[in-house]
Amino acid sequence: MPDPVPVFDDGIPAVVNLDPALLAALRRAATDAAADGVEFFVNGGWRSPEYQELLFNEAVSKYGSEMAAARWVATPDTSAHVSGNAVDIGPAEARAWLSEHGAGYGLCQIYRNEPWHYELRPEAVDHGCPPLYADPSHDPRMRR
Repeated sequence: MPDPVPVFDDGIPAVVNLDPALLAALRRAATDAAADGVEFFVNGGWRSPEYQELLFNEAVSKYGSEMAAARWVATPDTSAHVSGNAVDIGPAEARAWLSEHGAGYGLCQIYRNEPWHYELRPEAVDHGCPPLYADPSHDPRMRR
């Protein structure tokens, strides 16, 4: 995805291939945020396994090891982006809005080191978002 796109862009696979429940929650939140003058953009959404592998390999080159890369990029077999269950949101104003209001839509930041990364946690509507993992390497779902 070369440029951020609006969450309502149905022509972009990174948006339309998101899990339908995640996309619906994201679009409800974006509609309400727009009433507050805040616009959401998708910086990263659904990814093919091949693209995720490329990102992971680039991270290994950049950080020097698979273990170090895992703090920032998941493998294709563990990535919530590949399954359509994660979305990266921008700009900073949108992330701030989601930080304050996202739980009401089930949209939760998952990793402390990735304030742009959101996943759907429906239980958050009633119970709030779960505690943040420091980074993806602390998330048990990321273990192969």
